[in-house]
Amino acid sequence: MPSFNPNAPPFATDGAPGAPPSTAPPGPGVPPPPGAGPTPEAVWSYRGYNLRASEFTTAMVHYYRAEIQRSNAWRQRLDTTTNWAVITTSAAITFSFSSISNHYAILLLNVVLITLFLWIEARRYRYYELWSYRARLIETDFFAAMLVPPFTPHAEWAESLAHSLLVPSFPITTAEAFGRRFRRNYVWLYVVMVVAVLFKLYLHPIPVSSWDGVIQRAAIGNTSGEVVLTAMLIFYAILFIIGFGTVGMHQSSGEILPKYESIPVVGDLFHKSGGSGKPWGLGQIMPRLTRHRQQVLTLVVTEQAKPVADKIMAEMKRGVTALHGKGMYSGQERDVLMVALTVTEINQLKAIVAAVDTKAFVIVSPAQEVHGRGFQPLQE
Repeated sequence: MPSFNPNAPPFATDGAPGAPPSTAPPGPGVPPPPGAGPTPEAVWSYRGYNLRASEFTTAMVHYYRAEIQRSNAWRQRLDTTTNWAVITTSAAITFSFSSISNHYAILLLNVVLITLFLWIEARRYRYYELWSYRARLIETDFFAAMLVPPFTPHAEWAESLAHSLLVPSFPITTAEAFGRRFRRNYVWLYVVMVVAVLFKLYLHPIPVSSWDGVIQRAAIGNTSGEVVLTAMLIFYAILFIIGFGTVGMHQSSGEILPKYESIPVVGDLFHKSGGSGKPWGLGQIMPRLTRHRQQVLTLVVTEQAKPVADKIMAEMKRGVTALHGKGMYSGQERDVLMVALTVTEINQLKAIVAAVDTKAFVIVSPAQEVHGRGFQPLQE
């Protein structure tokens, strides 16, 4: 997490087991000590990069504008696909009912066409959710934190945003995107299409008096009407199963709902929580999606433990813990360095170790969770 220090030189906060302590800037409203000179502008230090608070904020504002612009562009693409489906549906119904000689199969073809549009829109919706997820991370964990002093962004928000930038992945599955777009827009188009098909079979060329007549008119070439209507029924059943079977999927919380772990609920005190019958309070929290880079635990076996540890702490700003070890084959005693990292820092660690000791061993193990300074908070 980015940290601010009113004194230069800057310090870093990416701690790990054995990380040296650091001092934090005084909270808001705390006056400077008597006789102190003007406080210099805060400096943001993060893995060797030094930026002043104003420079960092300016960069975040421009990045936020870029993500909002990208989100709006993909939102417009969603609207465009829906417009295509509405226009083709209107055109197919108009053409089919404009003359008794026009076959109803054009309506079935349009059903296939709007299904293609739905698939395209679901794919676009996954991209939209990715950009929206990033924008919401900045809103909920950077700008919102600025409005409520002291400025304390969530410990994982920078890691989550960096992971999304370095290794982009969709925050929503294809099935959930397909079902969500189906429920919001396309279900009504499918209902209109099935009603139009039945009315076309009933009315043209003259109204029929029984269901058997409708079945006979549904025949297409050598395919009987029963087969055609049964295939249509199965197709609709699959669509509705996917559309409404994904209601409970919440891998992505939508365009306007919170997306990151937990925030205070400041809404209606009488809003019921999850069927429990108990009202939400102002101090309660709502669950949100948490995404952060994979965390790893590395062990470095080297004869140059002190130089390697100093170089890791100086260049990576990560804490190092030395464990005493003994090689059972050689009988030599040496220190084993333990360092907690994120997955994007592995290559840098290996380069540092290789520069000091080419005979060293580096063991990288995935960590289920890493709690502490520079990672997830130890106390939630």
